[in-house]
Amino acid sequence: MNIEKLINEKNLKLTTARKAILEILMSSNKPICYDDIKSNLSMDKATFYRNITKFEDEHIISSFESNDKKRYYEIQNNPHAHFICCKCSNIECISQNIDFNLAKHEIDNIIIKGICPECLDK
Repeated sequence: MNIEKLINEKNLKLTTARKAILEILMSSNKPICYDDIKSNLSMDKATFYRNITKFEDEHIISSFESNDKKRYYEIQNNPHAHFICCKCSNIECISQNIDFNLAKHEIDNIIIKGICPECLDK
């Protein structure tokens, strides 16, 4: 996915901060929170959240809150469910289709909570 093209399609201005945030989110293979990436950003927290809000408003990214009360973000390219472990708070993207048979509903996000295989083995 090309960042410049994505920003242009949404009629946004391409700033250094926006490009940095999107590069990090695009390179991640799972949802990430501010704490996960703050050391890789050269911007203050307010700038980060201002841009994140704009990205969510434009449907560039999606987010959800985890067990640890942190908000996690990812590029919104294909809708999928997430599994959050109630013991270790690990987040996994679930790629297989889950059919909840909700005809005429538009689903934004599905969060499944439970205990991951690693914690079950402990």
